[in-house]
Amino acid sequence: MMKLSLPDWTLHPARLAKGPQGEITLPDEIPATVPGSVHTDLLAADLIPDPMVGQNELGQFWIGESDWTYRSTLPSFPLDADGNPHDRVDLVCDGLDTVASLAVGDPASEGASLGRVANMHRRHRFDVTGHEGEVLSIAFESPVRAANRMAQQLRPRHHDYPHPYNAIRKMACSFGWDWGIATATSGIWRDIRLEAWSTARLARVLTDARPVGDPSAPGRQGCPGEVTVRVQVERAGDDTDLLVRATVGAFTSEATIPAGHNEASLTVTLDEVALWWPVGHGDPALYDSTITLHRADTGSDARPDRELDRDERRLGFRTAEWRITPDEHGIGMALHVNGRLVEVRGVNWIPDDPFPHRTTRGQLAAQFGHALAANLNLVRIWGGGVYESEDFYDLADELGLLVWQDFTFACAAYAEEEPLFSSIIAEARDNVARLGHRASLVLFNGNNENLEGAQDWGWSSTLDGHTWGERYYYTEFPAIVAELAPTVGYLPGSPWTPSGDGISSDLSLSPNEPTRGSMHSWATWNRLPATEYRRFRARFVAEYGWQAPPAWTTMQVFDDEITPTSPGTFVHQKAMSGNNNLTRGLLPNLALPTDLEAWHWALQWNQAEAIRLAIGWFRSLYPICTGNIVWQLNDCWPVISWSAVDGHGRAKPLLHAMAQANSPRLLTLQPIGGTDLSQGLRATLVNDTDSPVEGPLVVRRLSLSGEVLDDAEYPLRVEARAAATVELGRAFSAPSEETGSNEMLVASIGRPDDRGYLRALWFFATPRASDLPRARYRVEVAADEVASQVIVTAETLVRDLTLLVDKANPTASVDSGMVTLLPGETHTFKVTGVLDTASAERALACLNDLVTDPR
Repeated sequence: MMKLSLPDWTLHPARLAKGPQGEITLPDEIPATVPGSVHTDLLAADLIPDPMVGQNELGQFWIGESDWTYRSTLPSFPLDADGNPHDRVDLVCDGLDTVASLAVGDPASEGASLGRVANMHRRHRFDVTGHEGEVLSIAFESPVRAANRMAQQLRPRHHDYPHPYNAIRKMACSFGWDWGIATATSGIWRDIRLEAWSTARLARVLTDARPVGDPSAPGRQGCPGEVTVRVQVERAGDDTDLLVRATVGAFTSEATIPAGHNEASLTVTLDEVALWWPVGHGDPALYDSTITLHRADTGSDARPDRELDRDERRLGFRTAEWRITPDEHGIGMALHVNGRLVEVRGVNWIPDDPFPHRTTRGQLAAQFGHALAANLNLVRIWGGGVYESEDFYDLADELGLLVWQDFTFACAAYAEEEPLFSSIIAEARDNVARLGHRASLVLFNGNNENLEGAQDWGWSSTLDGHTWGERYYYTEFPAIVAELAPTVGYLPGSPWTPSGDGISSDLSLSPNEPTRGSMHSWATWNRLPATEYRRFRARFVAEYGWQAPPAWTTMQVFDDEITPTSPGTFVHQKAMSGNNNLTRGLLPNLALPTDLEAWHWALQWNQAEAIRLAIGWFRSLYPICTGNIVWQLNDCWPVISWSAVDGHGRAKPLLHAMAQANSPRLLTLQPIGGTDLSQGLRATLVNDTDSPVEGPLVVRRLSLSGEVLDDAEYPLRVEARAAATVELGRAFSAPSEETGSNEMLVASIGRPDDRGYLRALWFFATPRASDLPRARYRVEVAADEVASQVIVTAETLVRDLTLLVDKANPTASVDSGMVTLLPGETHTFKVTGVLDTASAERALACLNDLVTDPR
């Protein structure tokens, strides 16, 4: 097998829609970069301004309404090792976005057409043997017009956002979402190349790596491993016996594919393997594997060891099982890896760029670094985006980050008729086969919110008996996963209310029933205060979130003169009634500031506090609640959104709050009755480590000035991977009638200078009703050429002290935030980047500022 890239791509306007100012004029030929997109090529040629900045997005809708053609020349291959032409030359397209016709030579001439594609999410291959040296044309139809046409052909069906993204197989959020820019771009978004081969090639390789026996058996340091290899080949002719050789580590197995046959299965057995474990449970051990294809001839002129094709991948030996178990609390949904229950501390993932071809391995590594810093162990790839890249999965495998991959269906009804049906099945088979061997991948999920939509959102009134996708989620997808990726779990959707017998649903209940399966919590933030999260005794929470602006420096791209209601701000706030919801969610805690910087900090604090509260509550229910997945880790552009890391890669205070609430050892104070505070408080210690934790638990009632009003000790021991709860006496469960606004509880285990010190805080009054003092603290900065330490010593109680580090240095990052200091306590912020004392003091913010000086 030989591979060649295609050189010197050009982009050509084929049919231009009108822009906001009328006719658009462009050169007939524009230099193009592949992989790439129309938008990024126009941007590189200075033909459009950056769509991420200001209101530029609004003037660029014409791009998605236009037709475009990409052109290159097919290069010629050198002869093979024997001096002969190759039997076949294929054009291999890993990603074409989306509706396109391919041709060689004169597109109008007979025989020039290679074919037509209409699915961004799958790979395509075309025989171009004999066409070397000819011009390749890929003509992209406007995705806006294509979707409109297909929606009429298939019959319009419900979709949550204005454009019928559900009518074509394109990244749904490319038409815009409640956090996303609308581009509807076109282009060659993944690799495209020529592959030349002779005799045969590996058309599909499936590998299933499993430990043999019970990987959770006590005392077992290692266990045997087994890799099942299933190979499908494509032949140039049928008269040759083929040999498949599979090597995993130091172990090899072979199988013959007789002439006229195209498939083989073989097993590689390893005497002992180290298991692949998710982060926090052990090392993510990986083994190199190679599958090669050879001729099996033994004649005098044959070369049986000459390699025809090869596949290289890294495998991890693990089991992954989603157990759906009825119990006295409802029906649980719990992930077990290698037989061990894993408390899922997760985050939702959207495409990291509106033009996914720009997402680099380094960019992904930085985002995964944020996830690990936030003590996360799972990333859910949301269904309105894409099936993620090899780089994404390579990193997840290597780091031990679990991955939940949605099939790319979100918030819409999808037709089960042709031509969509066959395209969707081909897409599903392609991506399950491509990704199914990944150790990090523990779940394929049928869709995002479509089960809930069909049952609870009134779709039936407009579907009028037509299909909505049910066949995909309950019949086709589970069968494909079982066939092609048997070591990966499957669930029909999220949220999902199971009946308790596999993947069927209990249709007598909402798919978003908290006590069964998975739920999404969106009434909180949209309509209700954050304390309402405590109303749910959920089994598994797959989506919930709270909005806030991006970092201060990032927000500067919104407008020349930013205000919460400036035109550019609204372009970068995509949620319906988003700013009203921001205000509604803030007022229970704080007055709405009129100063822009105070407004910005107040909303960032409120987001961080809301999600810290929610994670603490859901984790305190363990093992009733076995997982929570926050919406969302990342942004694809600078926007007001639910993200913990903004569109320029800057962490919000939320990321630091998540790190605290997701600590493997979490001590948290919670109301026994959830939203009912009359039943008192409980202290819960969740111990997601391999070592027990032992108290005593010390609880102190303090005034906000630091005076000890009362204290007590409680015995507490928590075993490894377990949780335990202590109910506090009445003296610690309610504030004093006269001084409640001036009181707090501090619960702790260990000493502040101990490595295993744990602390939880409870404030009896909301911030705006409290007597928080004006914050006083001393600041010292120690800096070298690349890093700084900002050392803060509190003279008063300082709540949720945060270094908004980009205000001091736009390229800097900081390791912590949302830190509460009692009088006399010190915290050191470790900064990557150089700060001085004056800039650090300007960048420090705390909750006290918003109460004592709301501006």
